[in-house]
Amino acid sequence: MSKTIGRLVIVRHGESEWNKKNLFTGWRDVRLTEQGVQEARAAGQLMAKEGFQFDLTYTSLLRRAIHTLGLALEEMDQMWLPVEKHWRLNERHYGALQGDDKKEAVKKFGEEQVLIWRRSYATPPPPVDITSEDYPKADRRYANLSDAELPRSESLKDVLIRVMPYWENTIVPQLANGKNVLIAAHGNSLRALMKHLENISDEDITKLDLPTGEPRAYRLNDQFKAAEARYLNDPAEIARKAQAVKNQTGKA
Repeated sequence: MSKTIGRLVIVRHGESEWNKKNLFTGWRDVRLTEQGVQEARAAGQLMAKEGFQFDLTYTSLLRRAIHTLGLALEEMDQMWLPVEKHWRLNERHYGALQGDDKKEAVKKFGEEQVLIWRRSYATPPPPVDITSEDYPKADRRYANLSDAELPRSESLKDVLIRVMPYWENTIVPQLANGKNVLIAAHGNSLRALMKHLENISDEDITKLDLPTGEPRAYRLNDQFKAAEARYLNDPAEIARKAQAVKNQTGKA
């Protein structure tokens, strides 16, 4: 008799300070806003209401995701669960755009160019120089990584290439052993994973906006692809929050 595959839930971190300021964040390590804290707690409440009992949790090395996971686990009374943090779950590196206002970037570079950088599948923004503060090598979290591993800028395609080894080598074996897994990460690292899990085309993934603080639950088949995928919250609220993400650059 085959083993039962564990359940998977993913959740994007709650609103961050730079989400609120409408800045390209990437690997910059910013905090949650009060609204973000409330969204993280609400995510935990939704999962508790659904009766989710997790065995393992995963997050990035960025505080907004770590904090979201902790708050959600507190609401579920599962703070004792093991947490594994890894750089491969970090947000997409936005290169030279990191720290820029999204609407100001549209004025500077044009709507079409910013839309390509922000939403295309395979075109990264301009890279940062290795002397830039946005090149991660100087941060001791990443000091042991090679230059080949450290991004200077990333497209969503690059993020998928980065995420997949961690998914396949670390998370899938736990799901295969029947462990229930919660991943708290970022808009683009999770969109990349969703593309893989849900067989989303290169074109369609550019139209997908992942709302903050909204758990998405999966039942996986024996290929560890989505047999079922659904948000736990009301569809109208999901649509409202996804549209807010889409509107961050104004027209773009």
